[in-house]
Amino acid sequence: MPEGHTLHRLARRHRELFVGAPVEVTSPQGRFAAEASRLDGRVLVAAEAHGKHLLHRYEAAPVVHIHLGLYGTFTEGARPAPEPVGQVRLRLVGGDHWTDLRGPNTCRLLDDHEVDALVDRLGPDPLRPDADPERAWARLSRSGRSVAALLLDQSVLAGAGNVYRAEVLFRHGVDPMTPGRLIDRELWEALWKDLVDLMADGVRTGRIDTVAEEHEPHRMGRPPRQDRHGGEVYVYRRDGQPCLVCGVEVRMRDLGGRKLYWCPSCQPER
Repeated sequence: MPEGHTLHRLARRHRELFVGAPVEVTSPQGRFAAEASRLDGRVLVAAEAHGKHLLHRYEAAPVVHIHLGLYGTFTEGARPAPEPVGQVRLRLVGGDHWTDLRGPNTCRLLDDHEVDALVDRLGPDPLRPDADPERAWARLSRSGRSVAALLLDQSVLAGAGNVYRAEVLFRHGVDPMTPGRLIDRELWEALWKDLVDLMADGVRTGRIDTVAEEHEPHRMGRPPRQDRHGGEVYVYRRDGQPCLVCGVEVRMRDLGGRKLYWCPSCQPER
């Protein structure tokens, strides 16, 4: 599932391409046709991300709420737009470009009250300037759930996914199974700041890189990581391989239906 930096990159791209002018809105697949007809020809006034949710705001119209889920993707190109290929739920055409949305978990219209309710259910997003980390700290510091589970709970913290969860805990030497209430304030502030920096870097580059310079492939004499997610990481999807820092085998376990990766030496049990 795309992590928060991907949604913020999409929002930024859609602002660059479409915001401020009328947009042709269609649903070649037909599943969003009635909704698209209400938006077609209107000015797109804003595109923004809240965690893993993308919101398109049109002039005098409901808001389009998109959640990509596991399989949702956007493709784009320069005009003229080609004939739709596959199950295109939503097509936007404006200015010099077009973009197609396929396979989202959610693509629907919301009124302002429904948007407010959606945002209110989400924890603070490290990539938003209006984020309040105190809200996440209040939830985390009272919880007996593991910090690993809490970091993936979008009502606690919005936008971080499995990669950022595993990597930020490794970078700070935190045992993933530590209860939230045992994370002290200083550590939480360090985790939050690191997430802000790492995820902002992800927005800039389009990939997740979390390793320090001394652990880059060219410094360690190792081949670059080969993974469809891209980026150099310490533990994510490296189970069975030696830790880049200590050499101990990286481990993996299931936690709440998601795979959790950690180094038992660099992240010892509390």
